Amino acid sequence: MEKFVPDDAYVKDQSYQLNSLYLYNPPPLSSLSTTLVTMQMFGEIPDFLFAWIEEQQMFWVASAPLTADGLVNISPKGVEGTFHIAGPRKVWYEDLTGTGVETISHIRENGRATILFNAYKGPPRITRLYGKGSVHEFGTPEYNALLPEGTRHAGSRAVVVLDVFKVATTCGYAVPFYEFQGHRTQLIEWAAKKEAADRDTELTVGFSSSTSPRNQNGMKRWWEERNTTSLDGLPGVISAHVSNEIFRSTKIPDGGDNDIKSKLSNAIGPMDLRIFIAFLFGVICTILYGHLRMVAQEVLIIKS
Repeated sequence: MEKFVPDDAYVKDQSYQLNSLYLYNPPPLSSLSTTLVTMQMFGEIPDFLFAWIEEQQMFWVASAPLTADGLVNISPKGVEGTFHIAGPRKVWYEDLTGTGVETISHIRENGRATILFNAYKGPPRITRLYGKGSVHEFGTPEYNALLPEGTRHAGSRAVVVLDVFKVATTCGYAVPFYEFQGHRTQLIEWAAKKEAADRDTELTVGFSSSTSPRNQNGMKRWWEERNTTSLDGLPGVISAHVSNEIFRSTKIPDGGDNDIKSKLSNAIGPMDLRIFIAFLFGVICTILYGHLRMVAQEVLIIKS
């Protein structure tokens, strides 16, 4: 493994200074329990973590209901530009539309949430942000204040704010290295189409999709049918689907070559893609056969 050379930001990181002593020259296994720094606790996000958190391409949000048999939920989050650090004791992110609404429901009930980041390159690190969450749905003044015109992502149904009261960093030696290739764009593109359906209907017909009849293919219909109740029966989205707010057009991020491959795979499907490749191979073979046959005929003519 090529040795990692830390920059000034990492050198200032006390956690890194202690752990890097053993990163590439680990001590004997028998002494690990007495040499590795297992955890550091802070009352807020320390300065040296700000840039590191902003560099991460994804994070996880953990939450749970109060009932003993309630379903504990962990949601992976990504999409560039959806996570924000407002200060050492406050962070927030855009909650994008999905098939479930567990995090919103749990935070509504008890406010408990933990956000986790971990390093996939450079020195190992896991960071947990413990806090009390609050939810501001699409169409509310709080939501619009955090997401002014042109900054909202398609499919954003709420803003989740976490008031941080404790931060923990641990070594992260069990987390493997991964290479980031790019963000997926399918979710944003799908959401943009649904929001466009609502927007076109409201602007053309002149009624709000917050009242019946809603566009059957619109986003607000999706929220109403799939995002109003959690798996445990807790309230989820309660106002976004009845909001009079008209969806604003948003920029769809470019996922690069990696996303083009994903789009092709999704559009054609695994089985159809194999058929397509076989068909393309057959066409190429037919063309080559025809070309070779013409060359052979010309050779026979010359010899005769």
